[in-house]
Formats: sequence, structure tokens, C-alpha cells
Amino acid sequence: MLRSLSEIIEMAKGKERVIAIAGAEDKEAIKAVHEAQELGVSAILFGKKEVVESNLREIGADFPIVDCRTDEESSKEAVKYVVEGKAHIVMKGLVKTSTLLKAVLDKEHGLRTERLLSHVAVVEVPGVNRLVFVTDGGMVIRPTLEQKIQIIENAVFVAKKLGYEMPRVGLIAAVETVNPDMPETLEAAIITKMNERGQIKNCKIDGPLGIDNALSVYAAEVKGVKGEVAGHADILVVPDIHSGNFLGKSAVYFANGKIAGIIAGAKAPVIVISRADTSESKFASIALAIAIS
Repeated sequence: MLRSLSEIIEMAKGKERVIAIAGAEDKEAIKAVHEAQELGVSAILFGKKEVVESNLREIGADFPIVDCRTDEESSKEAVKYVVEGKAHIVMKGLVKTSTLLKAVLDKEHGLRTERLLSHVAVVEVPGVNRLVFVTDGGMVIRPTLEQKIQIIENAVFVAKKLGYEMPRVGLIAAVETVNPDMPETLEAAIITKMNERGQIKNCKIDGPLGIDNALSVYAAEVKGVKGEVAGHADILVVPDIHSGNFLGKSAVYFANGKIAGIIAGAKAPVIVISRADTSESKFASIALAIAIS
């Protein structure tokens, strides 16, 4: 069990990964990898050479540049470098997320696998004695039952890369009982049973669970919710993108927490960092990508 993002940063140190930044006209992206050099990170920058060179001078950084004149070219070339083994991680700079993901998902030249792409956030919050993974608050808008299974598998993959032998997965809903009027509770019960029967492996799943009895042993005991996951969930699987997005941001803005995020499901980690993210969060997201690569 990990207790802080600093433990992930320690895992990333010395792995000497190369990050391909698509749209390196973005000063914030360059600043983030410049700061992450202490982890052993290097970068290759894809964008308009004259703009990128100006940014490098301003920041005081020095990375190789591949001159690209459009967002599409920048994204394709960044992905190509990872496919060819010249870089290990793709990172979004000043390109649209959809443009970058189109290059990532290209059937012939991209990083596509048979798996769904989903977002995994790792949250550190004062008052919770461990890191909590939240998925999917960034990619799949309203996941189907099958998509939820793939979202779980992606999050479990990330957790296992970080040393979790048997991650505990809580399927979050507004209530911890099955209610026919709430489809997410029915799907949670189905997925839990699939896990019990060995159809979903390498983790322990329970649901539906309220967020209180997923995280708090006390809340689970008071509500009579028993099992290996209740009160001890490592991974929270939310019903839709809205609840995941709200949950991750509320941890930061209501509880003064910290957050790192990654897109999982491709052949290599994909970092999509918001301009509103703090430098600390950007640093942690880069460390997360390195740690699982």
C-alpha cells in the first residue's frame, strides 16, 4: 500500500525515460519535464522549431527539437518516436487531446492495443491513510458494463506496476445496496459476481459501495458492510466521467489534496496534463508515467 505521491516519485528516480512532448510550444509542458530532470528524465520536443527554441531559452532548458508545422504532425511524430523505441512516454503539450489520442489510436502507426483507453487518477488526501486510485474521470463518458470491466483492468494494471499484489476495487454508487432504479448498482453487483467467479482476475472487487464505506472502516462497520474491500478500497470505480471528474477535483479544491493522472490502455503511458494543474501535480503525473513504464 502506498501512502503518498512522494513514494511514486521515489520509484521513478533513476529510470532514465525519454518523454515525447507533442505540441512543445507549450511552456508549461517544457517546465514540467525540465523540473523532472532530477528523476533522470529527458525529452524530445515536437513543434514549431522557432517557437520551441524561444521557450527553451526563456526557461533555461535544453532538449532536442523535431520541427513539426501542424498539431497533427506533432502528435504523429511524437507517437512514432515511442513506437520506434526512441522515447518511452507520450505527453500532451499545446495540442488538443483529441488530436493526440487520434495519433495514439492509429491502427497502423499508433500505440493502440485491444484495450480501452481510460484515465487513472492517483489521489493523496489529508485524512485518508493511503493513496486512492480514481477511474475513470477523464476519458469514457458513460461506460457500459463491458467498458467498466476494461476500466477496472487498466487501473489494476497501473496499481500492480506500483507494487500492489491484489488491489481492492470498490464500485462506487450513491448507495451500497442494489436498487433496480439505479442501473450502476445492478452493474456493480454483476461485476462483483464476475470477479468472484474468476472472470475478472488479479484484484478483489466489491460493489455497490458508497464512497464512505469504501474508504472508511468505521463507516463500513456502522452500515454493516462486510468484505475484504469495504473500508479498504485502493481503487474507486465511478459510474461516469462526471462523478470521477468531480471526485478528483474535489480532493484537490475541497481537501487540499494532491493528484497525479495517466491515460492507461495504450502500449505506453500517455500524460495529459491540464494547464490548471499545479506544478506539483504535473511533476507527480510525470513520475507516475515513469514508474509504470
